[in-house]
Amino acid sequence: MEDQVLPLAVGLSVGLLLLLLCLVVYYLWRRRRRRRRKSQYEELLTTVPSVPACSAPVILVSQGSWATPREIPFTLPPRFITQNQCDLKNEEDKEVEEIKMEARRDILAHRGSLSVSRWYPVGTVLAGLYSVPPLNEVVAPPPGMATRLCFSVEYRHSREQLMVSLLRLGNLPPRFHGNVTLVELRLLPDDRRPRQAKARGTGPDPEFNDCFVFQVSGVCVSQSTLSVCVLSVEQDGKRHAVGRVLFPLEGELGQAGRVLWRDLETEDDTQCSELGDLQVSLSYSPTLQRLSVAVLRARGLQLLTDAGVCVQVSLQIHTQVVKIKRSCVVKGENNPYFSHRMTFKLRSQHLDEACLRFELLQPSDVRSEPPALLGVLVLGPFMYARGPQLQHWMDMVNTPQEPVKLWHGLGRAT
Repeated sequence: MEDQVLPLAVGLSVGLLLLLLCLVVYYLWRRRRRRRRKSQYEELLTTVPSVPACSAPVILVSQGSWATPREIPFTLPPRFITQNQCDLKNEEDKEVEEIKMEARRDILAHRGSLSVSRWYPVGTVLAGLYSVPPLNEVVAPPPGMATRLCFSVEYRHSREQLMVSLLRLGNLPPRFHGNVTLVELRLLPDDRRPRQAKARGTGPDPEFNDCFVFQVSGVCVSQSTLSVCVLSVEQDGKRHAVGRVLFPLEGELGQAGRVLWRDLETEDDTQCSELGDLQVSLSYSPTLQRLSVAVLRARGLQLLTDAGVCVQVSLQIHTQVVKIKRSCVVKGENNPYFSHRMTFKLRSQHLDEACLRFELLQPSDVRSEPPALLGVLVLGPFMYARGPQLQHWMDMVNTPQEPVKLWHGLGRAT
């Protein structure tokens, strides 16, 4: 039995030694293989050239003011090519590269200065093309005492949108400097809902910097008029009309986006027409369906005699005269004060079909002769009126139960 155990133990010992020897050999082989891979990776890294130090930053912005555009030099980092790739290039490839570089120089020569860096000739950046000019240089109010509005108008035919940019006011009267300035924009004759903008500051030149979009077709835009009404609001909410601008869009959309200055039309600055002017106040009550008319005064009338003058007001729906009323006769004045109020019954659905016709009459000394007609004024919707007469009617409709007072020039009867 002992003779069998001894060979068995010797065999197991030899087997264990052989197994241990194999494990040591395998470990040494793996370690040597890892070292070889690491050495190959380090050799690959050493073949990449080192990055040279740039003498200037990648983008160098000049320290000059944006108000005076200057060229801003800038450079691009060099292209790195391995030595092996450089050796593979032949002379034909170099000639092709030189031809491409010359063509690129010719193209960039039209953009301004070249050869900003020794490495690659790239066009310089002109600061004037990318900088935003200061606001004072773009929309500075022109000299003068008239209150002026600065805005721009642009029509986008692809979207059928009228873009109105409201910028600022200039030379606001001193009595309005401490109040809040509001602006109401409408597109006549169809737009009844006003767009409103509030100034971001007070003083003589309040700023707005607001943009409004009106959806209008290309056929109707040339027949429309942009109405801008400027209001001054006190702390207690009382409003004062500063003035308005009526800007016909016909023929004014050729130079889109240009800054426009327009004087505000005020009551004090309005010049008398040839036949004289008439001041009228209108208000409408939807609940009572009542149209209130106040004939306040007239100025600059061309009286024929000293018999006096009166105002005849007629309410007309389409071609039918519904009601006629007449004020009292004021004698011996070219600028008479009437202060005569009258009311008319008018339904809300007839606001787009009705109009008011004012006739200044001078009675004749002879009773059998009809009175002389001095001038005519028509206030109503787009069917009957244009310009300030249409704007007055629209303001009355859009501000119910609030009197709207305005001067109008008299015209000749047709």
